[in-house]
Amino acid sequence: MLYHILVPLADQFGALNVFRYLTFRTGGAVITALIVSFLFGPVIIEMLKSRQQGGQPIREDGPESHLLTKKGTPTMGGLLILIALGSATLLWSDLSNRFVWAALGVTMAFGLIGFLDDYMKVSKRDSNGMSSKMKFFMQVVIAALATFWILQQMPPELATKLAIPFLKSTLLDLGWMFVVLAILVMVGASNAVNLTDGLDGLAIVPVMIAAGVFAIIAYLTGHSVFANYLQINHVQGAGELAVFCGAIVGGGLGFLWFNAPPAKVFMGDTGSLSLGGALGAISVITKHELVLALVGGLFVLETISVIVQVVSFKLTGKRVFAMAPLHHHFEKKGWAESTIVIRFWIIASILALAGLSTLKLR
Repeated sequence: MLYHILVPLADQFGALNVFRYLTFRTGGAVITALIVSFLFGPVIIEMLKSRQQGGQPIREDGPESHLLTKKGTPTMGGLLILIALGSATLLWSDLSNRFVWAALGVTMAFGLIGFLDDYMKVSKRDSNGMSSKMKFFMQVVIAALATFWILQQMPPELATKLAIPFLKSTLLDLGWMFVVLAILVMVGASNAVNLTDGLDGLAIVPVMIAAGVFAIIAYLTGHSVFANYLQINHVQGAGELAVFCGAIVGGGLGFLWFNAPPAKVFMGDTGSLSLGGALGAISVITKHELVLALVGGLFVLETISVIVQVVSFKLTGKRVFAMAPLHHHFEKKGWAESTIVIRFWIIASILALAGLSTLKLR
C-alpha cells in the first residue's frame, strides 16, 4: 500500500526513494509485524482465554508432564501471527505483484483450515479435531489452485522445471508432474511444521530462521544481476517475497514474546499449517523446492520420525522411538523442555547455513 502511495511522489520528494528498495520495505515489514503483535497480542490472548474454557485439549497419550504444565493454555495463537503478517505484507509490499498474493493466499487459506481444526478441538474438548482425510483434501485443493496460479506467472522456460542444489544450470523438466511436486511441497511443509509444534517456542523459531533464509533467496532470485552472478534461476518479481518473509519474521518474533516458556498461548494448527504452507509456496515460487528440505531439515526430521514410528509398529509391533514426533522422544528420555527446544534451534540454524551455502557452492 505504501509502495503505491509514496513511490509516485519520489520524484518530488527525494527521501521517498527509499520505498523503492526491497531491503528498506522488508525491514519495515519486520518492524510493523512486530509492533502489531505487541499491540494486539494481549487482547487476542484474553479473548481466546475467555472463549476457550480449559484451553487447548492435551493429548492423553502425550508426555505426562504436559497434563500439568500446559493444561489451560489457550490455542489459536496463530491468529496473532496471521494478523501481524497480513497487515505488514499489505502495508509494505508491491500489491501488483502476483507472487505476493499467491503466497499470502496459501498462508491465509491454510490458516483457515487450521482455525477450523482448532475450533473443533476446543468446542468438542477433544485433541482430535477435523478428520485427517478432510484436512488433507482441503490442503491439496488449495495447493493445486495456488500451483496453477504460480505457473501462470512463471517464465515458460522455468515453469515446470526443478532446480537441483549445488549443480549450476541443471534443471529437470517434470512436465505435469511438477504440479504434483509443488502440491507435495506445500502440503508436506504445512504438516511438517504442524508436527514440530509440540513444545513452547519449538516451531516458531525454526520457521523464522527458514523465512529469513528465504528472504535472502527471494531477493537474490528476483535480482537479475545477483542471480546471474550466483548462477541461480532468475524469477522476475520473486524478490518482492522478501517483504513477505520479513513479515513472517516480525510476526514470529511478536508471537514468540507470548509463546516463550511458560507459553501464554499456543499457535495451534491455525499458525503451524499456515506458516508451513507459506514456506512451501515461497520455495515453489523461487524455484528452491529442494533447498527447503535442507533449510527446513528439522521439520523433515520430525516428520520422518513419525513415519518410521508408524511403519515400524505396523510391521513389527515395536516402536523405534519412545514417542513420536522426535521432540517427545527426548522428553521421554528425561531431557528438559528448554534443553530440547534450544538444541533443536541450534540444529535449525546449522541447516539454514547449509541451505544458504547452496547459493554459492555450485
